[in-house]
Amino acid sequence: MNKHLTLLEHHSLFISASGEISEIFGHIGLPVDMFLEINTFILQNNDNGTSFLRPSYMKGFGQTLKAQQYVGIIETSNGTVIEILPKIGNDNAEGARAVFLKMLKTLKNSPFRHYNTASLKTTSMHLLEIFITMFCEELTVLVRKGLKSTYINQEENAKFLKGRLKTSEHIRKNIVHKERFYVAFDEYQVNRIENRLIRTTLEFLYGKSISSSNKKRLREFLFVFNGIEPIYDIKSSFQNLQIDRQMRAYELVLHWCKLFLHQESFTSLKGKSIAFALLFDMNRVFEDYVAFCLKKKYPESIIQTQVSSEYLIVNPGKEFRLRPDILIDETIVADTKWKLLDSSKTHFGISQSDIYQMYAYGKKYKKTKIVCLIYPKIDNFPVGKELKYEFEDNLFLKVLSFDCELGEIVNGDIFI
Repeated sequence: MNKHLTLLEHHSLFISASGEISEIFGHIGLPVDMFLEINTFILQNNDNGTSFLRPSYMKGFGQTLKAQQYVGIIETSNGTVIEILPKIGNDNAEGARAVFLKMLKTLKNSPFRHYNTASLKTTSMHLLEIFITMFCEELTVLVRKGLKSTYINQEENAKFLKGRLKTSEHIRKNIVHKERFYVAFDEYQVNRIENRLIRTTLEFLYGKSISSSNKKRLREFLFVFNGIEPIYDIKSSFQNLQIDRQMRAYELVLHWCKLFLHQESFTSLKGKSIAFALLFDMNRVFEDYVAFCLKKKYPESIIQTQVSSEYLIVNPGKEFRLRPDILIDETIVADTKWKLLDSSKTHFGISQSDIYQMYAYGKKYKKTKIVCLIYPKIDNFPVGKELKYEFEDNLFLKVLSFDCELGEIVNGDIFI
């Protein structure tokens, strides 16, 4: 039977001595073949310097795979789904899942932005089942509006003449059967590419879900899409897909289809050692979430993201483009960092390279008065204590703690 496991960020997978799935202090033990399967997947995807699970060693556990800043779902070939959740606040999986869903709602170019997470009262479900539930909700809206049909070109050796006669095929196929006509004609039907992609997604998800309620809904939708052919060349189908004004109602559902079938809307993955993987870079999720919350809190300010108007070198040519995460009123530059600071370390563990980067922003964006490093809140971070430093006259650095659950900075203000 398929199993769903939950691993919190910064915890590890290890090889279980018993050969069975186990859990010790939040770390998950896996049979050796399953562990090696995931390890192969990591090796296939680490050529860009990114490791979804970092190979490591831990005393008492041996070889491990430690969860990094990528969260989401990994499914092994035997159907075991490992859900990786961000470490937000305490170690409560249900709470972390709820906050993560709240953050996903602000992720740019994603289907999550349109979903009301307040109506989702099942945060005890694993992420995959929650995503399937969201997809079903959107598909319900579409089906109520009615599926679109289109004229699709058909060819057949018919008993009567209709459409247009294809002379060469007719001669080749009907030398003996004089009573038949090889014809081409347009037929108005629902078996269009958009509906076929949805049918393919329904079949895919029915094989993934272990939720009885989700499987029931998926069966009902498969009945609605009965007679519509699935698609096997997924990549080219999405490449050829064009959403015009008449098909606007399909846009969100097809975005979900792409997320499930492509598995690469947010993180590019490759390799076939893993059955399914849908992972989100928390650096990107955190950046979009902080920007969204700041825009909501300071509606009078001009808040821009990913501004890239300046270069580190300008002569003899412009090189090394600078791209801060957030620019506020042209006087405040902020970068978000999905990293847990540590009060026991010097400067809380802030890297020197990040300080250099912020100084470069402050010098190159000429109107800048404050540069900010924004980190997720940790339990022992000095809440209420503003961490403000001076680079030089009229240029200050702030280190800010952002509470993801509250959606706000908790140790000061981003303004002076």
